[in-house]
Amino acid sequence: MRLAFYGSSLVSAYWNGAATYYRGLLRALAERGYQITFYEPDVYDRQKHRDIDPPSWCRVVVYDGTVEALKRVAQEAAKAEIVVKASGVGFEDELLLAEVMAAADSAALKIFWDVDAPATLAELKAAPDHSLRRALSSLDLVLTYGGGDPVVDAYRVLGARECVPIYNAVDPETHHPVPPDPRFAADLAFLGNRLPDREERVETFFLEPAQKLWQRRFLLGGSGWHDKSLSPNVAYIGHVPTADHNAFNTTPNAVLNISRASMAENGFSPATRVFEAAGAGACLITDYWEGIELFLKPGEEVLVARDGRDVAELMQKLTAAGAREIGERALRRVLAEHTYAHRAEEVDRVLRRAHRMEAAE
Repeated sequence: MRLAFYGSSLVSAYWNGAATYYRGLLRALAERGYQITFYEPDVYDRQKHRDIDPPSWCRVVVYDGTVEALKRVAQEAAKAEIVVKASGVGFEDELLLAEVMAAADSAALKIFWDVDAPATLAELKAAPDHSLRRALSSLDLVLTYGGGDPVVDAYRVLGARECVPIYNAVDPETHHPVPPDPRFAADLAFLGNRLPDREERVETFFLEPAQKLWQRRFLLGGSGWHDKSLSPNVAYIGHVPTADHNAFNTTPNAVLNISRASMAENGFSPATRVFEAAGAGACLITDYWEGIELFLKPGEEVLVARDGRDVAELMQKLTAAGAREIGERALRRVLAEHTYAHRAEEVDRVLRRAHRMEAAE
């Protein structure tokens, strides 16, 4: 089936946390026979910071960040049997949704794919006349980055016909164990861009433990932290290209996942970092969120912290051998149950069912 996907970016992970998700899932769908075209706007300097070339398994169309260019690429939706508009594209999202769905063939599956469902739902609840809220009943399907039953129930209340969470996973060809790299040597490392709904949690789960454990080495990666006050034992290395993510995860004794506030509050929303770290065989410490046990077993395959004090205590108890065992168990678990091949099988099943239902109406 021909799939037109309008998203933030496939070729650049720069200020684009959904890149890993898009790449892993769409590649796995392409391997199942889907013919995919990915449309992305040239905004936020993403094209200047490409970290992959356009892949052989997907046609990538980059369009100027103008309304005229947006309307032109939206017309190409008419050629597809499945049309997807993702959240957080970053340029005229509401207009893009309207133009793409208006151009889509009447027989095509029309899908909104939400890569930050808790935040989107909060926006919709605060704006009763939001264009996405008005459009939900005309769409065939809402797919989400995660969120579990709370997100499914909320979307149905707002008028969605069907909502299905498609969780993050690991692409073993992209994220896997590699030899340690001295650039990333640390007792605890955290990788994440500086965002308003994450910064306070980074202070609690990462910077405060660093102040208490002044004799330990901490490593901070990601964009936007250059003017943040850091204790002397925290090394800031800026943006970490995706080509270095495996070494970043493998080298430290442990790596930390800190969810954005909305995802932590909702639960059932494992970040890409969770699976990137597990896929590299890293020992992962994650902030607590409901549903973690559906993906990794706390205490055996992942360490869970409810606050900065927990992080500090876990680090004081964690040995190199213990960290290695946790990472090895996590790697076995994700390879057995949580690869993008597993997710693509689920998406394929959902799309084919929705297509049959559409044809029957």
